[in-house]
Amino acid sequence: MALHLSFPSIPELWQGFVHLLFPEICVACGQDLPTSQSCFCLKCQFALAPSDMYRSAENEFTDRFWGRLPVQSGAALYYFTRKSPIQRALHHLKYHNRPDIGVQIGRDFGRRLRQAETFRSVDLIIPVPLHPRKERLRGYNQSRMFAQGLSETMEVPFSDSALVRNRYTESQTRKKRIERFQNVEQVFSVKKPALLEGRHLLLVDDVLTTGATLEICGQTLLAIPGTRLSMATIAIASI
Repeated sequence: MALHLSFPSIPELWQGFVHLLFPEICVACGQDLPTSQSCFCLKCQFALAPSDMYRSAENEFTDRFWGRLPVQSGAALYYFTRKSPIQRALHHLKYHNRPDIGVQIGRDFGRRLRQAETFRSVDLIIPVPLHPRKERLRGYNQSRMFAQGLSETMEVPFSDSALVRNRYTESQTRKKRIERFQNVEQVFSVKKPALLEGRHLLLVDDVLTTGATLEICGQTLLAIPGTRLSMATIAIASI
């Protein structure tokens, strides 16, 4: 019996060579990744709390905006838990100059959202904006990086200039819901709203907590005639 031999293709060989020179690492712990199918290593994957909210039009994410905002669809990729890989990844993304983490997680989530019926009609992805002062200090907007990754795999354009933040606000981290809402009221505006009329917009941010910032941004976008609103975040935190 003849022995059937198989050999790596040229793209596979090139991918292996690139990985050898520039190994991809886990976005949570920094360990080398055996493949590029996930941005978390196997150990961190087992410690994650993934969500399948994107499969349902109504879920824990959309319930958080019930009576507050007419959201067509909404989903988070992970549940946020303290001392977890997703907390470490988000901390690196926001405070350790790792914009690539936002892009990588966005690509991963985008592949799933592309298959979800409720997200297929999205026309444009819009990240929650940072004030220019805060963006200069950080070097980038983490939500924009997430939007960029989503855009690549959903094959939907994104705009980081459609929605702008007009006023510098304090950090939301330690504020209660009403304080968060008051902190961002009348902060956002839309450039060239006529270009967004009649479009299905996907508003994205890094974490959903009380939803105050997303709510204000959503109200601003829904004031444009004919717009429909969906939302997506990397994680959802308990409140």
